[in-house]
Amino acid sequence: MKELKGVCTFVLLFLCCGITQAWGQTASVRGIVTAASDGLPLQGVNVVLRHDNGTFYGGVTDGDGVYAITRVTPGVYAMQVSFIGFQTISLEVIMAAEDTQILNFELEEGAAELDEVLIETERTTGATRVTAGLQSVKAEDLELVPAPDITADLANYLSTLPGVISTGDRGGQFFIRGGEPAHNVALLDGMYVYQPFHILGFYSAFSADVLNQADIHAGGYGADYSGRVSAIMDIKTRNGNKKEFERSVSIAPFVNAVRLEGPLIKNRISFLGSLRQSVIDKIASQYVGQELPYKFGDFFGKLHVDINANNQFSFTALRTYDRGALANQDQVSRDEVRWNNTVMGGRYLVLPKNSPVRGEILFSVSRLDSELGPRSAPTRVSKIDNFNAAINITNYAGLSEFKYGGYLRTAEVSSQLGGLYQNFSQSEDRLPKVGLYFEPDIYMGKGLRIRPGLTYMFFDSFNILEPRFRFVLDLGKGQLSGATGLYHQEVVGLNDRRDATNVFTAWVGPPLDDLTKAEHYILGYQYTVNESLEFSVEGYYKNLRNLYISEWTAFPRLTTSLQKASGKVQGLDLRVEFRADNFYSYVTYGISSVEYKARQESLELWFGSPEITFRPPHDRRHQVNALMNWKVSDFNINMRWNFGSGLPYNQVRGFDQFLLLDGNVDVSEEPGDLRVIYDRPYGGVLPTYHRLDFSVDRQFPFEGGFFAIQAGIVNVYDRANIFSLDLFTLERTNQLPFIPTLGLKIEF
Repeated sequence: MKELKGVCTFVLLFLCCGITQAWGQTASVRGIVTAASDGLPLQGVNVVLRHDNGTFYGGVTDGDGVYAITRVTPGVYAMQVSFIGFQTISLEVIMAAEDTQILNFELEEGAAELDEVLIETERTTGATRVTAGLQSVKAEDLELVPAPDITADLANYLSTLPGVISTGDRGGQFFIRGGEPAHNVALLDGMYVYQPFHILGFYSAFSADVLNQADIHAGGYGADYSGRVSAIMDIKTRNGNKKEFERSVSIAPFVNAVRLEGPLIKNRISFLGSLRQSVIDKIASQYVGQELPYKFGDFFGKLHVDINANNQFSFTALRTYDRGALANQDQVSRDEVRWNNTVMGGRYLVLPKNSPVRGEILFSVSRLDSELGPRSAPTRVSKIDNFNAAINITNYAGLSEFKYGGYLRTAEVSSQLGGLYQNFSQSEDRLPKVGLYFEPDIYMGKGLRIRPGLTYMFFDSFNILEPRFRFVLDLGKGQLSGATGLYHQEVVGLNDRRDATNVFTAWVGPPLDDLTKAEHYILGYQYTVNESLEFSVEGYYKNLRNLYISEWTAFPRLTTSLQKASGKVQGLDLRVEFRADNFYSYVTYGISSVEYKARQESLELWFGSPEITFRPPHDRRHQVNALMNWKVSDFNINMRWNFGSGLPYNQVRGFDQFLLLDGNVDVSEEPGDLRVIYDRPYGGVLPTYHRLDFSVDRQFPFEGGFFAIQAGIVNVYDRANIFSLDLFTLERTNQLPFIPTLGLKIEF
């Protein structure tokens, strides 16, 4: 292992030296572009250098507003900084050999003089602009989806994406392209958030008030991400206003919220704070006509410091809590589920003065506490503590970039499962991991970019190499993209999915000493017909191994054993997006298949074969989402229709009486307990799901702010969509019925 560490270090140093020598006789310019109104960074700004002889160089700002133009031939250039909705800045710059200039810009709002030269990058914004599994979401995108809250939320938008399956309007569980919730990870400014979605499915820890951009990697992600086998949700939050104070208060029947932000030192230090608290159990329950026993909330805080022109620092903290009962059982036996996230960490961004390099240092701690059962004596308990420290470096080299870095992560897990698994009842593990990665983003010319990558991870007893590869081919109006890679996961989320309403997840180390692993394959095409119409199609395949599932027993609610399974996921996502004056819509369709396979000797007694192949309970074969946004006069109208084919569930073969023979039991007098006997795993299919949501809102501006009002309807035609079916009582629990909502918000 020491030899391999040395080789990796030598390779990185060699590449850095090679890059530096290539810059020797050229010039570079680098800086940050922000908005003059609030001091926040602007992403996607085009920065172009043009020489009288026709030569030009260019760059595009990233999420921190950073641009870098390197390998520039010395000379005098006309520089232009342009962005839609902002006034263009033009100036003359003299580029000297072996010199790196630092030029920062503040753009004023207004009409832009867009340059005809646009720098080629991965186009990821917009509903159809998915690039090899990656879709980027802005805060304004969230506003397009009707919701029972006047402040939009990422969870509601995620449920409109093809390949994303949710448990509905309660449960807080998302399955992305065949993976289970524990196979995904949410990163908040680089910090791990293990269960970020609230118990009511419309909400997450990421509201539009704090979100800057969310990069949703449904698969095929690059070498800078590791530790999960299905999907990555990389959430970047915005900084607070550095120019002036802003406040907002919103009231709705589901959630109330407060936001405060502003400068501590003008133009240098800002803060942003957000607090949300559910009121659904007190307000919405009164007019819905059924008990909604849910309580949840979150607090978010961020401090951002511009140390100087070359250095920035931010500190972020998040606290969430959720509790509620997910099924309509009698008050005595109802199980309550509870979880709390506590996350905090810092990020240091450094831009060396004399080198076109970007460095990032991250450190964070996060904790998830989960419980199931009575609050005074829970039957199942799980805790996970995570420490993460990482260094990410980007060397800019013309239209290419060289990214590399390393990290140290330690996860401490502790679970008590109350006898759920006969071969695994209690776990305490400490799982340290060190990793290195290297991923050049190389522009090959003629619209082709390739991104080969390699991640090397080492644990206490074994090492892992994960090769990755991504490519993007720009074809003018079209774009072809693809990705593949090998992925491993060292922590396991255990969930007994025999009970479809169970959202309690226990985090443990690999129970049977084998890491969960996956292979991803993605190929997609995106085409722009004209300024109004775009479409995309993307196919994917995932091969999953060493999945940990409950050993199949025909008797539910009794203890079982833990076993391994393999899985195959394949699917196709179709998207169409239409834009016109005051009108926007998109339609998505996803078709997929998820198949698990497991071997278990006892199955031969029940079904005649020791091997079973079955559809897991999140295998939704068909899903359609249609969304419309229409601006009429001063009103903003949103509609969303969602359709999903039926999910698998366990059918009942029969009933019997169960006697526990733990002593002298008189079988002629003792009645025993009623027991349900399952049929083959997940052999039944629940009814289809479909629902129409609607909202209309209007803003009333006043000096220094605005007042907004939103009216909406959840489940417009009152579709009785099933949430759960109690196989003991055959009691059905439905999702939310027809619910009118009204929200108010004031921002000043």
